[in-house]
Amino acid sequence: MIEVKDIKKEFKLYKKPSDRLKEIFFRKNYHTIHQALNGISFRVEDGETLGIIGQNGAGKSTILKILMGVILPDSGEIYKSGSITGLLELGTGFNMEMRGEENIYMNGMLIGMSREEIDSKKEEIIAFTELGDFIYEPIKTYSSGMVMRLAFSIAIHANPKCFLVDEALSVGDAHFQQKCMKKIREFKESGGSIIFVSHDMNAVKMLCDKAILLNRGIVIEEGKPEEVVNRYNFLISKINDKDDIIKVENESKKSYGNFEIEIKDVTIIGEKSKSNILSAGENSIIKIKLHSKGKYENITIGIHIRDKFGQDIYGTNTFYQNFPISLEEGDYICSYKMPLNIGVGKYTIGSAIHTGDWHTDICYHWLDFAEEFEVTGLSGNFFIGVCKLDPEIEIKKIG
Repeated sequence: MIEVKDIKKEFKLYKKPSDRLKEIFFRKNYHTIHQALNGISFRVEDGETLGIIGQNGAGKSTILKILMGVILPDSGEIYKSGSITGLLELGTGFNMEMRGEENIYMNGMLIGMSREEIDSKKEEIIAFTELGDFIYEPIKTYSSGMVMRLAFSIAIHANPKCFLVDEALSVGDAHFQQKCMKKIREFKESGGSIIFVSHDMNAVKMLCDKAILLNRGIVIEEGKPEEVVNRYNFLISKINDKDDIIKVENESKKSYGNFEIEIKDVTIIGEKSKSNILSAGENSIIKIKLHSKGKYENITIGIHIRDKFGQDIYGTNTFYQNFPISLEEGDYICSYKMPLNIGVGKYTIGSAIHTGDWHTDICYHWLDFAEEFEVTGLSGNFFIGVCKLDPEIEIKKIG
């Protein structure tokens, strides 16, 4: 268990290094204050995973550094039931001139392991990294992925009660990332707490039990991962909203925009089923009914499909499809016709109307959970997973 109460942290920002000396000699301020964290509080129980999301500069890395003991908070309290280890920026706690094997001891002791404990786990740590003879080479010769392998292996074998993971994990290759995720799941199942910081919203939805959204050092949303991710999408839609016209439509926080163009209804129907209960591979049509309050150019209308975990399994829009749209005042229906090549399960459809490829320019309307549908059977051969790819198989005798 780990609990954070009212943590605050500010930094002095200087335009150039010499301003620090000038401040000492002339007794005059040459800095500005950046409030990195301003009253952050949260609690993570044993066996629970907390996701922390937010834009760059929101304070995510600062809170991790405080939890790891790399920097100290200005005020606030941290309660923990055991040790905390994890991954921060690549290279943190390593000596680039020393060999990988030597860094196991140095980094391990920095995170609280004894020399005897490292001795007993060294071979296990080395084996997990899959670095081979590179473990005897200086860290400065490693790629970023190799550094991540070593850092993760040391941290996870320190038997912490709470494990911190940030974007450092994203630099690894696909094989080792899957290996790390398996190890993280095993750690959670054994009762360990996890704090996961990422820009990968699907990973947050899949791995985390709850999430918080940071903005300028303040928690502005806390709750279920999908709800917090939706609020994050709303937040980034406000980036260029200088006139503050983008609003949340209601308390559900599933609908927001300036509503100059408004989504009125979203439906999906199967070609054969004539309903929103379809078979995998069945041709379908998604219809978005909308109302335009005026004349608008270069409009983008998009859809996204999410599975029962809230993971985006498919998304596209008219910008990506090279289908330019201009609207005048009135009602319209935008249709997407396509085979539904996805696996059996329950899904939701969301839709968005904006300019450009994404909704950070002008967001007219973003609507999550606009429609539900279910895939219950197969059209064609049996398959496993989310995607129905329909391969052609061929075998030839050679020699």
